[in-house]
Amino acid sequence: MKITAQEEYGLRCLLRLARATEDSLTLQEIADAEGLSLPHVAKLMSVMRQAGLLESVRGRSGGYSLVKAPEDIRLGSLLLMLGEPLFDEADYCQKHAGIAADGVCVNHDSCTLKSLWQTLELWMRATLDRITIADLLQHEGRVTDLLRDRLAAALDDAAPSLIPLTMVKG
Repeated sequence: MKITAQEEYGLRCLLRLARATEDSLTLQEIADAEGLSLPHVAKLMSVMRQAGLLESVRGRSGGYSLVKAPEDIRLGSLLLMLGEPLFDEADYCQKHAGIAADGVCVNHDSCTLKSLWQTLELWMRATLDRITIADLLQHEGRVTDLLRDRLAAALDDAAPSLIPLTMVKG
């Protein structure tokens, strides 16, 4: 999995707003604090505002602020809003069909990779949906422990429905 610049920087900007002691931060304040260009921050904030995570206030004391509490913003939905899923079943076979004259994937009848990527996407999404922006505001060591616990819980919840019984017994 590769985290895009838009996902990384969008998350950093959102965390910056969540940590802010002021009611709102301007684009320039966020750009300066994160070491990003003003146009890039403007684009990211626009995407998150359109998704309903932020509000903007114009004027001298204006800026951006969170609409939702940090504990109500889930990392999974935020990353999907800023980027793309690891696996997209709708176009996977078309994107990775190989060279086939009829446009059908050369592995259509015996594809194991599609199941692999789909399962990993479900596990990862289940884990990311358990992490909130409030979780990421904690000390780094605490976040590592919290993520370990959440990952274990996500795998426990998802595993029975995702792994065939024959694989578990075998």
